[in-house]
Amino acid sequence: MTAAGPELFRGLVDDAAVFPPGNLPLAVAVAAHLRHRSAPYAALVGPLLVPVSALSEASALAREAASTHPLRVGAVARPGTDLAAVVSGLGNADTAVLEVVAAEVPADLDREDLLAAGVPLTVEVRRGEDQADDLDRIAADRVAGHPVQAKFRTGPTPTWAWPDEAELAGFVTAAVGRGLPFKLTGGLHHAVRATHPAAAAGAPEEQHGLLNVLLAVHDALAGRSAVAVGSVLAERDSSGLVGRIRALTDDDVAAIRAAFTAYGCCGVTDPITELAALGLLEDLPT
Repeated sequence: MTAAGPELFRGLVDDAAVFPPGNLPLAVAVAAHLRHRSAPYAALVGPLLVPVSALSEASALAREAASTHPLRVGAVARPGTDLAAVVSGLGNADTAVLEVVAAEVPADLDREDLLAAGVPLTVEVRRGEDQADDLDRIAADRVAGHPVQAKFRTGPTPTWAWPDEAELAGFVTAAVGRGLPFKLTGGLHHAVRATHPAAAAGAPEEQHGLLNVLLAVHDALAGRSAVAVGSVLAERDSSGLVGRIRALTDDDVAAIRAAFTAYGCCGVTDPITELAALGLLEDLPT
């Protein structure tokens, strides 16, 4: 794998197959996720992400699958979901067959009851002037001993324009500067920053690269400026990025992954296939 060992990519890619643009039916996504969990690359795959409203259905599907271990899921509340729906959804999870490892909620949700219950939370922060307030509140929650981390969207939606390298660098350096762990979601299908054909008819789209993000986090942890971190996110030379990844030490990897915990991807094999093609998965963990 890399000189840093397999830990750099372990459990990094959460399975967001049911969310756009994947949009798989939950039954299909559960079956596919179970195949991922038994594949040679299983160590790289995190939990299946499921809407909080579908946790009861996910429990039934997990029971039908009769797996020897509970199905690990992350419960996602999209913006606009109210607290009662989140509490109800979590209550509908059958813990005998389903392990809810965390709930992902929007920043404007009143989360005090969830925090009091000890539910690990991933809070999706807003952009612009509201972001600093969201991050400060997460930092205060962590000081109070609550298991909470930040989340930022790196891919576009109909209501969320693609954040360029300057904006993403601003989030990364702001989170790292506050000592906040975070996950990302959307858009990280590729190993290296590039321009890719649009999923539908339209102009080609810019997409961030996974290796760029890992190294951007490394540089932010080293105290580099948002401008410098943004230049790493903009890098399109795969050989240079791979060289830097291979040069990471075990301590570097531990620090990077303590800060950047995971990201949601609707096609988990997309980045894995590209990492393998770059020679970074030569010795997969088992």
